[in-house]
Amino acid sequence: MHKNKDILRATCLATALAASFPAWPQATGADAIITTDPVVITGVAPSAPLTFTTDPKIPRQPLPASDGTDYLKTIPGFSAIRNGGTNGDPVLRGMFGSRLNILTNGTSMPGACPARMDAPSSYISPENFDKLTVIKGPQTVLWGPGASAGTIRFDRDTPRFTEPGVRFDGSLVGGSNGRNDQAADLTVGNDKVYTRITANHSHAQDYKDGDGNKVPSRWDKWNADLALGFTPDADTLYELTAGTGDGNARYAGRGMDGSQFKRESFGLRFEKRNLGGVLDKLEAQLYYNYADHVMDNYTLRKPDMTSSMPMAMAADVDRATWGGRIAGTWNLAPDLSLVTGLDFQQSRHRSRSGTDTVSYRSQSWVKDASFANTGLFGELTWHATQDSRIIGGARVDWASAKDFRRDNGSMMMPMPNPTAGERRNETLPSGFLRYERDLADLPATVYVGLGHAERFPDYWELFSPTQGPDGSINAFRGVKPEKTTQIDFGAQYKTETLDAWLSGYAGYVDDFILFDYAKSHMGGMGGMGGMHGGHGGHGGHGGHGGSTQAANIDARIAGGELGLSYQAAPRWKLGATLAYAWGQNRSDGRALPQMPPLEAKLSAAYDDGTWSAGALWRLVAAQRRYALNQGNVVGKDFGPSAGFGVFSLNGGYAVSKQVKLSLGVDNLFNKTYAEHLNLAGDAGFGFAANTAFNEPGRTFWARLSFKY
Repeated sequence: MHKNKDILRATCLATALAASFPAWPQATGADAIITTDPVVITGVAPSAPLTFTTDPKIPRQPLPASDGTDYLKTIPGFSAIRNGGTNGDPVLRGMFGSRLNILTNGTSMPGACPARMDAPSSYISPENFDKLTVIKGPQTVLWGPGASAGTIRFDRDTPRFTEPGVRFDGSLVGGSNGRNDQAADLTVGNDKVYTRITANHSHAQDYKDGDGNKVPSRWDKWNADLALGFTPDADTLYELTAGTGDGNARYAGRGMDGSQFKRESFGLRFEKRNLGGVLDKLEAQLYYNYADHVMDNYTLRKPDMTSSMPMAMAADVDRATWGGRIAGTWNLAPDLSLVTGLDFQQSRHRSRSGTDTVSYRSQSWVKDASFANTGLFGELTWHATQDSRIIGGARVDWASAKDFRRDNGSMMMPMPNPTAGERRNETLPSGFLRYERDLADLPATVYVGLGHAERFPDYWELFSPTQGPDGSINAFRGVKPEKTTQIDFGAQYKTETLDAWLSGYAGYVDDFILFDYAKSHMGGMGGMGGMHGGHGGHGGHGGHGGSTQAANIDARIAGGELGLSYQAAPRWKLGATLAYAWGQNRSDGRALPQMPPLEAKLSAAYDDGTWSAGALWRLVAAQRRYALNQGNVVGKDFGPSAGFGVFSLNGGYAVSKQVKLSLGVDNLFNKTYAEHLNLAGDAGFGFAANTAFNEPGRTFWARLSFKY
């Protein structure tokens, strides 16, 4: 009964609102194809070659997303490394970490945890943004360094008013396991100025799997952001932004929980369009993002007296990132445009530790790392003919990192750090060339592109491992930059009733950065090695015990995605997607770890403009290609995984043009299953070694949205 209380509240509220707003008229023509926005998203199709664009304010199934990773899973090719109920780490085509460039309004917000307990996507609430754009592969150079797997952008639109006005977009979510979310987006402005406030809160308790077993997974998080804009004319923008947020999350797959996810953000942005000459557009941006993350084993759980970390312990880590970007768009000819610019980013990382009796707040911060990157870029688009385009780009990045750690090793056995005070510097070129052609007779678009990206090792690859290549005491000096060369190809066929697409890729990754968990048992000690103020190791991993070694190998990758959407009748649509990723460790002749298995989604939807209903059947194959005890800074392969199928339903009612109600049940048949990309459950919660924790069982939810 308790799990349905939030649904009951949302339904009652919807009924009350229905009396206040006129009904949204149904389509009058029996054969008219309904083109309204979907009430619930179950999948996303490409909007252009290698580019996917969607509105993250529209709820998705499964249950409306709690963070950026959750929403990305609606795009074929995406999966997530799960560690609890929220804050998973996104994976695209089997690639993870800084191989994905994740931006919010053009800014970078890397997390602070040495084990990515606070992954960049954990600070993103999808409903607080207007547009999600994903570019797969190394096929753009405009948005920062190292995006060998793809670029992810969560953006807010610039409000424009012709007269004084108010706009509001809000939603309420209630569901099983105590899920309750609230989101609000308020904009007030006129043709010269605007003020926009976005805020959200998300909460859930521990969920139960299909067998009725409780899985530690509860969370509570909130965000609030303010934007002040000055628009003296239709082509000019000056904007000041500020934001903050916080939360906590309990993790079944880690030895510690996240008791604080504090965020602070500030930004300045300028944009001028239609300049009237060869230079058509100029944009500039400055930003500052700060993450202060606390992990401990006593706020959301009790310390396990039988574990290797029986005492109450806490670690506080923070990361300050500041950067900027300036870019110009040049109309060199009627069929030739060029975007050129410069971007830069700097960050520093610190830590301190404590217990339940000696607060970490009383301890001094100790700096362990700093990073810097400056990049120059240019991207050219040439409409060679009426039906064909050639797009190409190049960038060069000057990257550096400095090691401030005095010593390495565990808290009990520190050793002098041989790289203390050292700085690494690299010059890294990247580029791509793509050909696109429209085949009007079909109608279809085909494309092929070749890209190359060189990526500087990130914080987690240089500072989190306990060993570097060849058993060196740390990874800072020995881990080389990654070099990815990849071909992307595909086609999209689109008519009034049929939308079909496919995309494929194949590539080489020289010096792929691989983690080897030589003695690890996920869910053990929690990597306390770095919690005493600058010593190396897994500074507060909260999920890994033993040692990890980071080294470079050579790898091959290949795979692809395909999708189909068919308007079977004016109100009925059928859909299907398929995604597969493959990787091979060429150096050792074995599988590349942390590769998601083959996945298919089948969907059916009815929408008459007022009532809607849908079904989603997710089918995941068994994964038998794995590399035992190898992976990345978050997860490792601990064996094969079984396949599964999950069936879900959703429905919706447009109460009026302003109010919509959507309801759903995920995992209708209460299936017990676990994802392949999954941390092992922590022993402190009773999980056996190398046992993946299960996903939620049958889950009911309801969402009420209002737009004015």
